Amino acid sequence: MKISARNRLAGTITQVKKGAVMAQVTVDIGGGNTVTSAIFVDSAEDLDLKVGDKVSAVIKSTDVMIFRD
Repeated sequence: MKISARNRLAGTITQVKKGAVMAQVTVDIGGGNTVTSAIFVDSAEDLDLKVGDKVSAVIKSTDVMIFRD
């Protein structure tokens, strides 16, 4: 997968909290640091995100997107 954004933080999902519409995905990026992204529940389910998955958080402007290879 190619993406134009250069601000990628690799890590491991430590929590996925699903609400009615949005899900909060927390990613441990090392050094005691985490990043939390709010994404649609449908997106979290399409990506089959779960605790322990290796993912990258992509930061573009004010958005943090989650992708999985």
